[in-house]
Amino acid sequence: MTTIIRELLSKHGGLPVSVDQLKDADDLYEAGLSSFASVQLMLALEDEFDVEFPENLLNRKSFSSIAAIAEALSQITEDKQVA
Repeated sequence: MTTIIRELLSKHGGLPVSVDQLKDADDLYEAGLSSFASVQLMLALEDEFDVEFPENLLNRKSFSSIAAIAEALSQITEDKQVA
């Protein structure tokens, strides 16, 4: 999952640094992720994983790192399987 997140972050994140240089726990906003880019990333993630981010996960914390995005996606996909 993190490989796909990294690919989408590279395409839609508009970061001034290479995604390859980032650790999973690095703060993406400190690395240059803008609010606009986080929305573009969210839309790409929704398309790629065929999910929809619920309102409670539409926040800065959910997109603060690659690990946080993976955790949010795991939560969404678990909720989707239960429903």
